[in-house]
Amino acid sequence: MKSIVSFCCATLLLVSCSNSQNKTLVSEKAATFAKTITAAELKDMLYTYASDDFEGRKTGEPGQKKAIEFIKSHYVANEIASPIAEDDYYQEIPESYFRNSIKASENVVAYIKGSEKPEEVLVISAHLDHIGIASNGEINNGADDDGSGTVAILEIAEAFKAAQKAGHGPKRSILFLHVTGEEIGLYGSRYYTDVDPIFPLENTITNLNIDMIGRVDPKHEGGKNYLYLIGSDKLSQELHDLSEAVNKKYFNLEFDYTYNADDDPNRFYFRSDHYNFAKNNIPVIFYFNGSHADYHKPSDTPDKINYEFLETRAQLIFHMAWELVNRDERVKLD
Repeated sequence: MKSIVSFCCATLLLVSCSNSQNKTLVSEKAATFAKTITAAELKDMLYTYASDDFEGRKTGEPGQKKAIEFIKSHYVANEIASPIAEDDYYQEIPESYFRNSIKASENVVAYIKGSEKPEEVLVISAHLDHIGIASNGEINNGADDDGSGTVAILEIAEAFKAAQKAGHGPKRSILFLHVTGEEIGLYGSRYYTDVDPIFPLENTITNLNIDMIGRVDPKHEGGKNYLYLIGSDKLSQELHDLSEAVNKKYFNLEFDYTYNADDDPNRFYFRSDHYNFAKNNIPVIFYFNGSHADYHKPSDTPDKINYEFLETRAQLIFHMAWELVNRDERVKLD
């Protein structure tokens, strides 16, 4: 009898939790603003950001300086503020912080202040740098790595700003964090978390990290749209479940958790900027399309991006961010 009662109680609790969780997906308004994220705008930005003019965006070099100016100009044009000071969008990282004679560099930051719980912050990140010019003079444009993540954040930020202007601003604050030095050791994100967190880490509810979401890897060629998700259940099962619910309601992409395995030999969980948040007990999701033949080669160019897939993936991340900043409670650590 005791086991039956326990089972019934557990079942009722599960149903109650499920119903409560489903209620977090309350706003149909999100879809309206998600649709402002378009393949055409992503393509237009990426053909500039991953052009030869940016010289492969190597950390500390002139091409990387052009990249940060491009990102800043987008935020200024869309009236999205800096959390540092008016017109100051650069979190400066001194040369002394880097190794191997890397010059001083910058993270780019912008934010939208929350209307009800502004002290709680969602961080959406992508790395702005790439590996520069090859020894033979060819430029590594890094369209997928991580031009795709960079332009996705710019479009997501623009969508949230449009919502705010329409009277539907986020309840919590959102920090749009473009980090430098990822390719040489996650320097920019580590500087943010370990040296100069603009917002207290204890108030950071989640990090959604976007690193390569514009291509299709060999495993998924010819198939439906998909994403690899890494880290979603490492620190918060609630975050993972919310992610699944958002996807099911709006997109039904294939979520591939191959690289989320604890014994994954690629160790991708440790290899992108979300890790510096995760090590500080901040729940994370790393969005990734997997490796391909053009990874870290001059052939990673914007003409090879699947812009329809990129549009949907960016819209998915926008929806996930919308739920995280507008739900009643922040996601809980396990």
